[in-house]
Amino acid sequence: MADRTDPLTPPSDTASTTPGRRRPPRPKKKQPGPYRVPPRERRHGLLIVNTGHGKGKTTAALGVLLRASGRGMRVGMFQFIKSAAHPYGEHLAAATLGVEIVPLGDGFTWLSENIAADRALAEAGWERCRAALASGEYDVLILDEMTYAFTYGWLDVDAVIAVLRARPVGTHVIVTGRDAPEALVAAADLVTEMRLIKHPYREQGIGAQPGIEL
Repeated sequence: MADRTDPLTPPSDTASTTPGRRRPPRPKKKQPGPYRVPPRERRHGLLIVNTGHGKGKTTAALGVLLRASGRGMRVGMFQFIKSAAHPYGEHLAAATLGVEIVPLGDGFTWLSENIAADRALAEAGWERCRAALASGEYDVLILDEMTYAFTYGWLDVDAVIAVLRARPVGTHVIVTGRDAPEALVAAADLVTEMRLIKHPYREQGIGAQPGIEL
């Protein structure tokens, strides 16, 4: 039996010599490779939806933004709720990466006193997104908090889905926000639901903190 006082020494495999005993699982060894980004015509462009009432929808999309940027992919992000008047941490970080994040909204809509203006902002923002998507310039396009535009009836979900389906080949699109409509979920290739278990504001009254929420 191997000396197990050394933590780097693997356990001895007695499964092959002990009748009826299953072989213990071994960790998979990843083979090194170039991990080159394939050209558009050979790429599976995905429609990804991050939804649910838990925290992390935008954060997960920003993780893809960081990863794709590291691969030299062109990434863009349009934010339907956040306002350009208040730069968030991701705006400052994106500027250093050369990634474009465009706030399209006017702050938290459920506190708005001018819903008509918010609707106009959403419609104008979607036109900008359509143009960016049709241009074929982006490998990854993130439509952050877009689901609220569906919830409030500002955008027609079927019309938006039709545009997303007709996007240039090889383009990945990420849509985030609560209560993603069923039609969007059905059209997506990858859907993740963030489930709220605990939140510092709900349980402890701790507000949003720089570097975590903003």
